[in-house]
Amino acid sequence: MPDAAALVHRCSGGETGGVNDLDRRLPLALEMADVAGRLLRPRFRRPVAIETKADLSPVSEADREVETALRSLVEVQCPGDGFIGEEFDALRPGATYVWVVDPIDGTRAFLAGMGTFVTLIALLRDGVPVLGIIDQPTGGDRWVGVEGRQTTHGAALARTRPCSSLSASMLGCTDPSLMAPAAAAAFQRVAGATQSRVVGGDGLLYGLLASGHLDVVCEASLGLHDFAALRPVVTGAGGWIGDWAGEPLAQGSDGRVLAVGDRRLLPATLGLLAAGSGWPLER
Repeated sequence: MPDAAALVHRCSGGETGGVNDLDRRLPLALEMADVAGRLLRPRFRRPVAIETKADLSPVSEADREVETALRSLVEVQCPGDGFIGEEFDALRPGATYVWVVDPIDGTRAFLAGMGTFVTLIALLRDGVPVLGIIDQPTGGDRWVGVEGRQTTHGAALARTRPCSSLSASMLGCTDPSLMAPAAAAAFQRVAGATQSRVVGGDGLLYGLLASGHLDVVCEASLGLHDFAALRPVVTGAGGWIGDWAGEPLAQGSDGRVLAVGDRRLLPATLGLLAAGSGWPLER
């Protein structure tokens, strides 16, 4: 293992906007995913302390333990980088490079003993996600997306599948019941045009889309920690991901997220989301 000085040097100096910056940080991102998995696997399907947050969503001691560990790794290896997590205050959120972490995306699934939860790790450069990892530690699934490169799923390359018509597509969504009324109505217009639908899966849905098992994922009210890692993974597999207005995801996006594996689905899907609702949609 390199010493702390060598690790800090990896993330300092050199270019400030090119691929070398990502090369220096990719090993850290992979180590963060490894550490999260080592912490979560022994806690899966075991009793953990749970609290209810102000938004009525659950948080476990495992969420906080993982986020603390990953934040510490960034502080040691890339001390000038920012860090935004779900559970604690942000650290240097205005830095050029900011790590965005959701330690357990799908806490309800984790608590229910369902192996659909994931750890999401993203790196923003000037507010734009340029590196993303979707890691499912109990099933061994890991998608890695890096700007300018093809997404990997484990040791293989990930590629979305062709699907030219919504009527032949499969759609995924974590939970449409969590959407506000106008957004839910827009979602139902899309869902009604698809061939089949699956509910549940959180960030795992986007990895499955990247590997060609789903064609559309449509969700609303996601936080930055929920969607930042998704953009590099989906785009690097040949898909498209953005907001419901058709704009690419970035730090200021409003949390309404659409992903399609085949870009030919995009015009019809965006049209259904906007039809008859006025714009912007109620969140």
